[in-house]
Amino acid sequence: MSTHIGAAPDQIAPYVLMPGDPYRARWIAETFLEDPVQITDIRGMLGFTGTYHGVRITAQGSGMGQPSMGIYAHELFQDYDVQAIIRVGTCGAISDRVSVRDVILGTSASTDSAMNRSRFGDVTYAPAADFELARIAAEVADQGMLPVVAGGLFSSDHFYNPDASITGTLAQYGVLGVEMEAAALYTLAAQFSRRALAVCTVSDHLLTGEETSAQERQETFEDMIVLALDTIERLENRSR
Repeated sequence: MSTHIGAAPDQIAPYVLMPGDPYRARWIAETFLEDPVQITDIRGMLGFTGTYHGVRITAQGSGMGQPSMGIYAHELFQDYDVQAIIRVGTCGAISDRVSVRDVILGTSASTDSAMNRSRFGDVTYAPAADFELARIAAEVADQGMLPVVAGGLFSSDHFYNPDASITGTLAQYGVLGVEMEAAALYTLAAQFSRRALAVCTVSDHLLTGEETSAQERQETFEDMIVLALDTIERLENRSR
């Protein structure tokens, strides 16, 4: 039993979907999982386990930012032997290669966080997604004709960054969108030799100023969740 999740070992599935918002974790469980059971509510960070097409899956909130993601991902990998985590959230686009409502498969995650500097010192570690998860997600998206773009994310410690110029520089180097959790998730997955992928719906565009409405975010969020769930189902079927 972990410090911040507190569920019994058999209550957490081998595969986890992680939105930042714990209430979205509940929405995922109630909307997409069969027979979901709440397995944690410590500090309001809700988690639920159910099945999707016969595959056991947990929906667990991560909170906002890399320190919070780091706590929950670490405990899921270390204490519950979770094999794969897919982050499902939103991001702001910083590239003209993507549009509002597109889904980004984050193949890598640059960051301004000090967390990896404290791990690696002067070495610039490059957090990256699991190739197999990303490849399967791209296959699922192609078959479902979903607007998906694969590329780099920027995991920032700042929601309101006082230096807005940094996103322009990152965009010149191919980064597609900015969010706040993927780099920590990818680093921990590498530490524990597990799989991880961030799948992010573009909710707003920093270049054009375009934003999605609440209804549009809901609809595109549903597409992203189905993509993540189908990716996990296909991964499980291939491992059998």
